[in-house]
Amino acid sequence: MNQLRRLDLPAVSRPDLGQHWPKTVLELLTSQPVVVRVVLASLRGSAPREAGTSMLVTADASIGSIGGGYLEWDATLAARVMVDVDGIDGKVLRHRLGLELAQCCGGVVDLWIERWTVADRPLLSAAAAAAARDQAMLLDSRIDAAGRVHRQLVSAEDTPALQFASDDRDGSARLQQRLDAVRAPLWLFGAGHVGQALAPIIAALPFRLRWIDSRPDIFPADIAAAIEVRVATDPVATIAEAPPACRYLLMTHDHQIDYALCQALLKRGDAAFIGMIGSHSKAARFRSRLAREGLDAGAIACPVGIDGISSKLPAAIAVSVAAQLLQGLAMPSAMATPLADDGCRIDQPQGCAGCGTRRVSA
Repeated sequence: MNQLRRLDLPAVSRPDLGQHWPKTVLELLTSQPVVVRVVLASLRGSAPREAGTSMLVTADASIGSIGGGYLEWDATLAARVMVDVDGIDGKVLRHRLGLELAQCCGGVVDLWIERWTVADRPLLSAAAAAAARDQAMLLDSRIDAAGRVHRQLVSAEDTPALQFASDDRDGSARLQQRLDAVRAPLWLFGAGHVGQALAPIIAALPFRLRWIDSRPDIFPADIAAAIEVRVATDPVATIAEAPPACRYLLMTHDHQIDYALCQALLKRGDAAFIGMIGSHSKAARFRSRLAREGLDAGAIACPVGIDGISSKLPAAIAVSVAAQLLQGLAMPSAMATPLADDGCRIDQPQGCAGCGTRRVSA
């Protein structure tokens, strides 16, 4: 394992940068000549964070986190060098977490490290505006063999959230990352106690939340900007506006509204998930009535939430429901694009073949 070097590391702020990193870079460049961005571009096996996670490093601070531990320590050291030294604008570092850094995750990660300066403000402004509008735009970046970074903004319709490729022969690499938040649509009907406990949790997860209730005064005053609130006198009628493969949570104040929502969703037939709050007896009654109407209620999770949590506290129910939603969420592939077989063995005798990787070119 590499010996750790003693260094007074900069102060760290831990907010998740998400899609708004271009705005943060712009803000930092008002007082800093250089900002270095570190992206967890690709991973095989286990790692502390998902592919696409990023952090920003300046001469005296860092913002965000790629998972902490020795991985983040080494990444910060490498970024600080790029802050201080001109000549290399971008590079890719590969770390074997178990063999090199003694991290129990044990996977192999590629870190994309790129330098941003005041000269990049026009591109950053365009990227920040696209992210603020949640516009489907892609930042397509390429590191050439000399360590220069070439970037362009392109349309990102129907493209993955993250794609990465590297060529070990000359050190070139390519990273394509969407600027909009690729989130699964989720509609929450009901702004009662459980809905109010659940909505902020969902807003921090990879879902695009629409929150619907017929009562305009029931919503809390402080609602996260990521949540779209809809006051609807007829909540059932709004289902016609839902996108395909939407997820639905039914938590209204009226059993009859819940039932009408179940009817409409089952007739529509394209829900990715339907969860309803209620007791087992409510579920049995609803399923019996729906069956008499020729509707298959087997797709409705009621009571919604994971097993093993008996607490009726709104916050406990909210955590249980959020956990169930995450269990059914198809997260982006841990390895954005297969990487070259460089002979690393991880802990498998078959080496990279065990990960299903193959050589690709940038």
